[in-house]
Formats: sequence, C-alpha cells, structure tokens
Amino acid sequence: MNHYPEDRDRSSDQEPEKTETKRSYADILIWIAVIFFVLVFMAMNLISSGSAKPVIYLYPERPTDVSVTLDYNGKLRSTYPKYDNGWDVTAYPDGTIINKADGWEHSYLFWDGDSPMRFDFSSGFSVKGSDTAEFLREKLAYMGLTPKEYNEFIVYWMPMMEKNAYNLVSFQGRSYTDNAVLRITPKPDSVLRVFMAYKSMSWPIYVPPQELVPFERKGFTVVEWGGSEVNLPF
Repeated sequence: MNHYPEDRDRSSDQEPEKTETKRSYADILIWIAVIFFVLVFMAMNLISSGSAKPVIYLYPERPTDVSVTLDYNGKLRSTYPKYDNGWDVTAYPDGTIINKADGWEHSYLFWDGDSPMRFDFSSGFSVKGSDTAEFLREKLAYMGLTPKEYNEFIVYWMPMMEKNAYNLVSFQGRSYTDNAVLRITPKPDSVLRVFMAYKSMSWPIYVPPQELVPFERKGFTVVEWGGSEVNLPF
C-alpha cells in the first residue's frame, strides 16, 4: 500500500487528539473515585468531640419533686445548676424548675461535655447558611418543640451556622441517646431528645433527606435539645 504525505500528516494530527481524550477519561475516573470515597466516608459514622448546650425541660402535670441523673460516656465541662451526682429539683407544669440545693429558679437544666461520639450523616439536609433560622424553625416545630424551646435553640445555634456558606445537618438518634443516658424519677410519660450534628460546608452536597418523626406530648413530659459541630475532611 502506498502512503502519501497527506496520510502521514493526518495520522500525526490524530495522535494528540487521542492523548487528550485519554487524559479526559482519566480525569473523569479520578473525580468519580473522589466522589465515591467522599460518599462512603459520609455514610460511615463520623466522630465529634462533644455535646454543646444540651438543655433539659421538665413539664410535670402538677408540682413534682424530680431527680435527674446523666450517665454520660465522657467528661462534663460545665453544668447549671451544678450537677452533684445528679439534679434534685421541684418542677412545675409551666416548666419552672426550683433547684433544691440552693432554692434558685431555672428554666431548664444545662450541661455540656467532651466525648468521642459517632454520628451518622447517611441522611440529613444541606442547608444554605442564610436559611438557617427558617430551616431550624420548620424542622424543630415539626419534631415537636414549642416556640419557646425552638427559639432558644435557634438563638444559640444560628450565629454559628448562618455565617457558613452551607451546613450539612443531621438530627441524631441512638448515636446520641446511648452516649448520654438520662435517668429521671419519677419516670416521664413522654420524652423528646433532639440532638443536631452539623458540618460547615463551602458548597451544597446531596444526601438522602432525613425522615423526621413528630412528637406527641402526654402526661409528665421531658424535652431536651443540644448539638455538636462535626469536623469532616472536606
């Protein structure tokens, strides 16, 4: 077969195109691998160093002497009123709490601590920082917090979250409650424990939407909320 100069030129021109195509495929495979490992990492249980401002509200049906103890898998940083092997208080239907140790009045029992808790981000919400207040109000009200409770939650967490471009948010279940076990006497008729884990993000990321469950208050009701910022490597 005869090879003419124009054939040789055409063949040499195609070589760079093939090389560029191979590079493009390689780049695509690299990005697919990165995304895959990110998603796998997110689906794993992620570790946080502590719990920030869990607060406990007590709503008995009548004035009641209540004992509250916390079996926490970690070290308490601060408590108010002071936790002395537990809290012994008198609680009232409107949520007022009188600490028996000193007679002072409180709206809730406060604690925070350090513990290597494992959190699940396999489902949740990707929330724009500027939408923090609206998002929290909607979700917390749906889960059963009263306006007083969810407003106190919002004014604590909003300043930290709204400055971020986005937040990856997931409300935790047993990963939190098994790590911080509440023992309350007399035993409550209904207990709601809302614990939010979140991570600051530079961009939105897809996770399956989390299914939240509404809470029904009945009889002696105990409500707790708290949260933690989780550090992820992306």
